Amino acid sequence: MSRVNITRPLKVGIAGLGTVGIDTVRMLEENSVVIKKRCGRSIEVESLSARSKNKNRGIDLGKYVWFDNPLSMAKDDNLDVIVELIGGSEGVSLDLAKLSLSLGKHFITANKALIAEHGIELASIAEEKGLHLGYEAAVAGGIPIIKSLREGLIGNDISRVVGILNGTCNYILTRMSESSSSFDDILKEAKQLGYAEEDPKFDIDGIDASHKIAILSSIAFGSKLNIHKVHVEGIQKIQPIDFSYANDLGY
Repeated sequence: MSRVNITRPLKVGIAGLGTVGIDTVRMLEENSVVIKKRCGRSIEVESLSARSKNKNRGIDLGKYVWFDNPLSMAKDDNLDVIVELIGGSEGVSLDLAKLSLSLGKHFITANKALIAEHGIELASIAEEKGLHLGYEAAVAGGIPIIKSLREGLIGNDISRVVGILNGTCNYILTRMSESSSSFDDILKEAKQLGYAEEDPKFDIDGIDASHKIAILSSIAFGSKLNIHKVHVEGIQKIQPIDFSYANDLGY
């Protein structure tokens, strides 16, 4: 690779402007001064791409270059980094990842499904090109668990990784144990409070957690990432009586 020019801003293109995408734009704007001070180089959002350009997202996006097609954005020679916040393991997300890396652009994603399904392939492309593939936000959002495992704990012999991997399931199971209410009643409550999506299948079926488990276990134990070898079971069949039996048995 050619020597990096740190005197010019790092130019970023963001694909996907949901809650995470918009907050990413906002945070890079609001924290631009401190980011430049700490990194020695400014990071600037140059381009955006999403399904709807005119949707009101509570922030002025007029100063950014707009691309209706994120694949076209990946071809923009002005960009150094592509950030993918679209979601899904196939289709445009995967195409964007492969195209960005093949064109010499660093690739950042919060897409756990993409990494769980295609992480090995994408990492191989990035390594071959001498590029950075970042996916910290794919597992625990703002908690730097990926960086800790890959760098901070590199000299440790890790025997297990334990944690709460899905907030929706955690809320539902906690409330069921506290109230003796049914799964359906607590799921309805979780939706009303915004803890569960209108379609919570990805969470309550265990799919979200399985993607995170696959990624974490691969890093922690040096195993080849294979989502299809993870046993997946949802929480829909759990009933209040299960908590009573668990309590009686000392669990």
